[in-house]
Amino acid sequence: MTSRPSWTRLNDDVVSCRKCPRLVQWREDVARTKIRRFQDQQYWGRPVAGFGDHHARLLLVGLAPAAHGANRTGRMFTGDRSGDWLYEALHRFGFANMAASTQRDDGLALSGCFITAACRCAPPANTPTPEELDNCRPYLHLELDLLHNVRVIVGLGKTGFDSALRVLADRGIAIPRPRPAFTHGLEVHFPAGLRLLASYHPSQQNTFTGTLTRTMFHSVFRRARALVDHP
Repeated sequence: MTSRPSWTRLNDDVVSCRKCPRLVQWREDVARTKIRRFQDQQYWGRPVAGFGDHHARLLLVGLAPAAHGANRTGRMFTGDRSGDWLYEALHRFGFANMAASTQRDDGLALSGCFITAACRCAPPANTPTPEELDNCRPYLHLELDLLHNVRVIVGLGKTGFDSALRVLADRGIAIPRPRPAFTHGLEVHFPAGLRLLASYHPSQQNTFTGTLTRTMFHSVFRRARALVDHP
């Protein structure tokens, strides 16, 4: 993974990755046992590659595939409640052609937006270990090598936000001091107009409890839209 890959090579590398034994066992166990309402479906059960517009100016960095969402469908934020919130917001602000996504071949297309995650495999309890995040980080670097037009990054949840900060620091971009701490709605400015926005993750835990409301979520994407259109 030292040379700059094509998108096809990178996605193939992601999907075939077996670096983390705990994640490999978990994602495959979930895919084999399934849950009742999806017993008739074939689970993906592998790492999930990023997807979207390769000319994107907006990059979203989430946590990881959901056990019965992307780990089932094979596409980020597809087939779960978090995706319901995300794609509704992306559609509302002109980044997606549909307001919902249930499966890989449902016709969803992103415009000016690319979606990825800090961890590419569904982790137990939605919690990858620091070592597992370290193992996945090179894939985010390689995506940024290929995404030449990114001007705005949205970190969905603390892990997504912190992973984006770490990758930017790794790439020699000066991080403000004191180091920004995750807070919903935070906007971090970097040289050459690059911005990092922070949002609570649209997980059921956050949306069911009111920690994240539609108004709060939309405010982040309204700001992202403005920054993309008027850098």
